[in-house]
Amino acid sequence: MTKKVTKTNDAVDAYDIVMDAIVTQKLIPSQKVSENILSDMFGISRTVARNLIERLIAQQFLVSLSPRVTQVAPLTLLEIKQNFTLRKILLPEILSLSGAKVDFAHINALHQKIQDSLPFKDDLSALEILKTNKQLNIALCTTTGYPLADDWVRQLEDTAMRIYWLYIKTKKSFPYSSSQQSILLDVLQSDDPKKIHSVVQEMIIQTEERILNAIFSHEQFYTQDLLV
Repeated sequence: MTKKVTKTNDAVDAYDIVMDAIVTQKLIPSQKVSENILSDMFGISRTVARNLIERLIAQQFLVSLSPRVTQVAPLTLLEIKQNFTLRKILLPEILSLSGAKVDFAHINALHQKIQDSLPFKDDLSALEILKTNKQLNIALCTTTGYPLADDWVRQLEDTAMRIYWLYIKTKKSFPYSSSQQSILLDVLQSDDPKKIHSVVQEMIIQTEERILNAIFSHEQFYTQDLLV
């Protein structure tokens, strides 16, 4: 389901290809990776693969165990809880600053794209919905004008996609709903920071509960790495 190209030298394309593989566990947690492995699997040039590995280590999607051993970062209950904790701290504050400054035409178009793609038919369509949802969330946050916050949100969203994939594969649905997103868009237009903060906080809490319930109800997750 992850596209393969012929020796791409495009760092952006290479990043998307490898992140898709990490999200969908084509590259499973704790799997060894190297320049040669990425080049053989995805048609990425070795130079691009080398730079990409360094970038993904810095973002903690890969971990370097030694000069010769790099692995896909583990996905454990601790990582999930940490991701949700950080999102509950950052996103309500960031979106409270965004408010009515959001480009609602763009946001509504992304929201409609998600709705038009539901229910998803296969892994590829599910991944595309997740990526569109990531675009929507990033677009909501960029209007604050804080580049550092944008970087944090992007990394949190990429990790969230890994987490959501667990739910998709076990529950055959998404951990968030159309009605939740509609409520969020409505409250953003009100430009009421306290109300926005409260709604975003509650949405993240509800999603976290669904994710954790899905994990605790599946024996296959009673291991260090959460594989599907």
